[in-house]
Amino acid sequence: MTPAHGTAEPIELDRSALMQTYAEPPVTFVRGDGTLLWDTEGRRYLDFLSGLAVTSLGHAHPVVADALNAQARTLLHTSNLFGNVVAPEVAATIDRLIGGGEERAGGQVFFCNSGAEANECAFKLARKWAGPGRHVVLSAWDSFHGRTLATLHATGKAAWHIAFAPLPEGFEHVPYDDLDALDAACDPARVAAVIVEPIQGEAGVVVPSSDYLRGVRRICTERGILLMVDEVQTGIARTGRWFAFQHTGVEPDVVTMAKALGNGVPVGACWARAEVAAAFAPGDHASTFGGQPLAMAAAKATLGVMEATGAPGRAASAGARLRRGLQATDGVSGVHGEGLLLGITLVSGRAKDVVVAALWRGLVVNAPRPDTIRMAPPLLVSDDEIDEALAIFADAVGEVSSRERSDA
Repeated sequence: MTPAHGTAEPIELDRSALMQTYAEPPVTFVRGDGTLLWDTEGRRYLDFLSGLAVTSLGHAHPVVADALNAQARTLLHTSNLFGNVVAPEVAATIDRLIGGGEERAGGQVFFCNSGAEANECAFKLARKWAGPGRHVVLSAWDSFHGRTLATLHATGKAAWHIAFAPLPEGFEHVPYDDLDALDAACDPARVAAVIVEPIQGEAGVVVPSSDYLRGVRRICTERGILLMVDEVQTGIARTGRWFAFQHTGVEPDVVTMAKALGNGVPVGACWARAEVAAAFAPGDHASTFGGQPLAMAAAKATLGVMEATGAPGRAASAGARLRRGLQATDGVSGVHGEGLLLGITLVSGRAKDVVVAALWRGLVVNAPRPDTIRMAPPLLVSDDEIDEALAIFADAVGEVSSRERSDA
């Protein structure tokens, strides 16, 4: 597979004014359309990462773009000292989708700007709901819940904690998919909540046992502990359901979401059952930009398109096609995940090299683990785009495997 060379004049960029919190980017993108991206040199790429599961309707979706344009010319921001007409409608839609899409689930929503902020809201809500003395939140090792100090401590990656110690107290960890360990740690005198990802995305798209979430729900119910489900990466139709917890029939107390909710516009949300949400009183929590009209217009348009196109079903069928092709690819030892959130385990264990080889050929993916590639293309990805991506990916894996044999 030869690279897709562009014809545009290269753009020189000076990045020296940016904090060095990210590695030097291999390419810089300037334009997108659906599943496609173009870089500063005019080269074309298939985006099978969606900005880390964010642009689930694809880039520059016309309905979302038109909604943003109309709202920007109408009302951008007023603060939460006043109401706006969009946020209540989006909150009601989220509540209905939490219930499966037909009837409202009977919960309430707090809007913010990101997944980390949604989880911060959940942690504060859990403490206020549980009362003094019960402030511990249990999470899983290898989990990812955000980069703020509190969400970093909830994130189960001990190596990430060292540079930022001391972290806020009240967070403890147990192994993922281990109900015995969770059972032993759930002391109702100390623990306010358990937060869990239904699929661990940043750990390599790790899918737990089929009875895991139901077991977590049972333990939490027995001890009077909140079950909080982090759907920041898995939510909003990506796994073939509106939310990944719906595959198991579990009913959470709190659900956090972000990423795909605005199709690229920063917006997050924390949903809670009404009796749990009632723990918050005016002034307990706030976000200057949370629920502002522009973000809400993006969320309203995004959810509207997803419902109109049957996005969960599209994710399920397209994911099945992609999974079949990946399973038939030489050099792949396993495929795991749900819908259009897939992890691909490589025989070679050289996932980063495959990411580079794929990017050179015009396919955007990433490697959350040394042996695992993650794919999360837009939910509206076409069959032809899936087939093209599979061919590119096979070539990239083949190149790395050949290089490994040559080095041996």
